[in-house]
Amino acid sequence: MRRIDPNNFRVATRGTPRQINRQIALNLVRERQPISRADLARSMNMRRGAVSLLVNELIEEGIIFEGATGETSRGRKPKFLFVDTRSRCAVAVDVRPTRTYFMVTDLVGRPLVGVTSFPTEREPKKFVSELAKRIRRVLSDHEELGDCAGVGVVVPGMVDRTGSRVMFAPRLGWHDLSLLEPLEVALGLPVSIENSGRACALAQLWATRGGNDTPDDFVFVSVSDGLGVGVIVKGEILRGQHNVAGEFGHMTIGKGAPVACAAGSYECWEAFASEVATLARYAKRVQNPDTSDPISFSQLVDRGLDGEQDAQEALLETARYLGLGISNLLKGLSPEAVIVSGRIARAWPVIAEEIKNAVEKNSVCRGLPSARIIASTLGENPNLMGALSLILAGKFAARLPG
Repeated sequence: MRRIDPNNFRVATRGTPRQINRQIALNLVRERQPISRADLARSMNMRRGAVSLLVNELIEEGIIFEGATGETSRGRKPKFLFVDTRSRCAVAVDVRPTRTYFMVTDLVGRPLVGVTSFPTEREPKKFVSELAKRIRRVLSDHEELGDCAGVGVVVPGMVDRTGSRVMFAPRLGWHDLSLLEPLEVALGLPVSIENSGRACALAQLWATRGGNDTPDDFVFVSVSDGLGVGVIVKGEILRGQHNVAGEFGHMTIGKGAPVACAAGSYECWEAFASEVATLARYAKRVQNPDTSDPISFSQLVDRGLDGEQDAQEALLETARYLGLGISNLLKGLSPEAVIVSGRIARAWPVIAEEIKNAVEKNSVCRGLPSARIIASTLGENPNLMGALSLILAGKFAARLPG
């Protein structure tokens, strides 16, 4: 599936499916609402009658609705079109090694029920049971939210192309695990599952409304307990033959990292540039013997932003390794941009220059086009936004021929 850019699209001709025009109309309503039928027709460069047929279909299916009446100097006052988020919701789930987070939103991503969490149960059957129980309880306690369109789940591991099995998630101890069917049976709802890095990259495509300057070719680096990477090429996720393209978190970049990666290596990018690695650096610098109450990564970022030298040095060393890894991505993929996300993005004023300096220092192939290196707009919960994007993609993405 491909995200339709409402600022750069081509309406289907006789040789392409009419379904694409319908998806273009839906995305234009989503991105530019409120919008009238006349403005929609002008935006698509189509006859108003043809656009009205598409609009009527979407209204009959309950996907969009006509709401408030606009003003005009003459003629009939236009009725505005909106995506119908009334009495419809979605659930986003972020599975992490120690805790699982979830929230309920409407179909354009506005939170309806705040983020809640619970300890992640490593035994798969117990995990499915606990997650389903908690989601059912929240939906039952908030019946005013209406029908749930689906549940998006992201995991820190490899997911097969069908999205039904977790092939390998070392931090969870899951291997060749069937997860989709048990969750759908337990919830009685459609479920979508994806690797967290790829889902976050997808979320970045859906992050803004109108005037979106997210490029069509970019690499998304998600920094958390581990390090996830998603690659977007021409507006689509790069998956590879076995749906594991983008596992750059485990490329070798050095020796003697402060922590081991999920697979137990002290040589890969994740082991040098994750939140866990940064916290280990900080603990070593301050030589704090009290490990019973360690600070969180958010607290570390706060201290860095407040000017504490030890916190800043720990963040800057991580930034240097982020830059080293990014320089390799630029050589191999030549994207238009690299987007860094996670709680570390809040420390951008401290780390941005160090990342860019490290990229430049390690870019030995002179003459290559430069790439923007920017902080993500997804906030501190990119994984939840990634989980939500799995539901949005099913609603708003186009299935292209071929």
